[in-house]
Order: sequence, then C-alpha cells, then structure tokens
Amino acid sequence: MKYTVSIFIVLSLLLHSCNSEQPRNIVAENFEYASQQLEYAVTLTESNDNSSLVSPRTMADDGSLVMVPARDWTSGFFPGELWLMYEYTKDPKWEEMAIRFTAPLEDQKLNKGTHDLGFMVYNSFGQGMRLSDRPDYTEINLEAARSLASRYQPNAGVIRSWDHNKNKWDCPVIIDNMMNLELLFWATKVSGDSTFYNIAVNHANATKKNHFREDYGTWHVVDYDTITGDVIKKTTHQGYADESTWSRGEAWALYGFTMAYRETMNEEYLELAQNIAEFIFTHPNLPDDLIPYWDFDAPEIPNEPRDVSAATITASALYELSNYVGEKGSEYKKWADTILENLTDNYRATLGSDAGFLLLHSTGAKSLNSEIDVPLVYADYYFLEALLRSEKE
Repeated sequence: MKYTVSIFIVLSLLLHSCNSEQPRNIVAENFEYASQQLEYAVTLTESNDNSSLVSPRTMADDGSLVMVPARDWTSGFFPGELWLMYEYTKDPKWEEMAIRFTAPLEDQKLNKGTHDLGFMVYNSFGQGMRLSDRPDYTEINLEAARSLASRYQPNAGVIRSWDHNKNKWDCPVIIDNMMNLELLFWATKVSGDSTFYNIAVNHANATKKNHFREDYGTWHVVDYDTITGDVIKKTTHQGYADESTWSRGEAWALYGFTMAYRETMNEEYLELAQNIAEFIFTHPNLPDDLIPYWDFDAPEIPNEPRDVSAATITASALYELSNYVGEKGSEYKKWADTILENLTDNYRATLGSDAGFLLLHSTGAKSLNSEIDVPLVYADYYFLEALLRSEKE
C-alpha cells in the first residue's frame, strides 16, 4: 500500500511540474530581445558623425555599423522596425524614435529615379500613418505614389525598376518591384484615383506572364522594349545564373502576389502565390531548417551562404497567405512557425553586439561579391513583421 501511495505522490508532482511550465512565447521572447538590441542600434546610429547617413543597412567585416543615406533603397526599413516595435509595445518611446528616424526620408517622396519608394517611404511613413495620428504622413505617401507612378512604361505595362547600366538593358524590371505595388494600391483607396490601381495591376499581370518558369521559379530581371512592349531578354543581376532561381527573388514574388491578391481578389494571383510556395517548400535544395541558400541553384550547396532575409520575407508572406486558402493555411502557418523558431534558436545576433542587428547570415548579392553572410536591415524588418503577423493570423 505504501508503494502505491508513493507512486501516486511522484506522479502528482511530475504532473504539477509539467503543468507549471509555461509554453514558449516566441513573439514575446523576440520582442524583448529586439527591444534591447534596437536600443543599442539607435545608440550606434546616433553616434554617427556623418549627417547624410540616416539608417543602418549592414555590418562591415570589422563589426562596425554600415549606414546609408536617405536615397538608398534600404533606408526605410530601420524606421519601419521602430514603428513595429511601437505597434507591439505601445510604448511612446518607440513612437518618438520612429518619428525621429522617419523624418529624414521625407524628401524621397519626390525621388522619381527609383522604383523602391514602397520600401523607402511606405515602410516608414506608411507604417507611421497606420500607427500614429500624423495627417502629414498621408500626403507624403501620396506624393511618393505619384513619383513611383511616373516610372510607368505604358507600352510594356510595367514600372521601370532601374535607370543604371543602360548599356545592359533598355527597361529592366526586377521581381522585387512587386513589393512596391502596395503603395499604389493604397494610393487609389485614399485618393480615389484609379490610375494607381491600374498601373499596379498591369505591372502584376506583366510580371505574372513574364517572370515565371514552368516550375514557378523566377527570373530576376526581365528587360522590355518600351516602344513595342516586347520582352528583350530574361537575366539575373543578384542570382547565381540567368536560369537559376535567386532565393530572395522567389520570396519577393511570394509576398508580392499574396499582397496583390489581398488588394484585387484576383484568384489568379492567389493560385500563383500558392504555386510559388510549393516551389520553395518542395525544392530539393531547401535545407531542413527552411532557411534557404542564397540561390536555389547555387553550385556548391550545401557549402553556400544562407539568406536569412529570404526566410523572413517568406515567413511573413506565409502568415498572410494562410488566411486565404482554407485547410492549406495550416501547413503554410506551420512552415512559417518553423522558420521563426529556427531563426530564433540559431540565427539571432549577440545581444549588445553585431552592430545592433537582430539576425545574422543574410546575403545581399553573392554574385556581385556584396554583403555575403552578414546581417541585413530588411531581414530584421520582415522578422518583426512576421512575428506580429503570427499572432494575428
């Protein structure tokens, strides 16, 4: 009898011990970490003596912070992170910091020399407009939408991505450009001017037609003839080869067409987004932890750099996509959850170090010998966005 009682006591204690353990809250854990790391990043950024450099971008080989001017395509991500911190914490200190780091980007609303105004303006002023009562932000975003629309090439039905390297291409359009269409969709809703919407849809349709292979891998760059609208050639700039699939490009495509479906309810965009997801997650070169190599066809896999930024963009897109597809959504959410868990456990930067970035092991452009295996600000931005979406979806 005494043995029966003893076993009962032991089992009761074990059950109590198990029940007393709190389940892991990966969102709270990461925002607590980000709160400390981003305060450190702000300190580093504000100690910079060059007033023309306004936002962090990456970390140099010696561990120092690399900053960029407002005209850099990545300038909007750091203020965007601060806005996302404010969204999660509701702490006014993050709003104050976000306003401070957003302000230097205002003149970019008139920048007609780039397609990246969604990244630069909508991820900073757009987040601020959504989260803070600042009516001036609405007009700033509208002006940026007008500048972006000025790059539209009507004969080809696309927004020109780049003006550089004119000896290489006539009207290059990169898959990344899908991300900037959100600014145009928003502009139509606010202004009532359908021109923005029509440009965005035409660009998405051209991208759908011309950027995808039969297996739903993507070409990075498609060059158009602006007179005839014909495709001149399909190539790469940041991927391994013209016929390879650059991992971040595939992530931009997944995110971009998921967003385009939200804004248009065009079922073809939803079907395409699902096919892109299948390409990524059934690819034989996707590692078990779901953090892709920088290119799905890189020649030295598994001895190739990863691209954490592709993973965070993908995870954020999957959380949204999971809302639109019924039973399949649980699988998308599981993939996204796995990505966030693995990033948290194996890819986070050292607290109080690594130039204030949140995640390590991104790759900007190995093909250009640029930003290989480093932290990148946009990886951090989409990490925070994915964490927030994981609680909402």
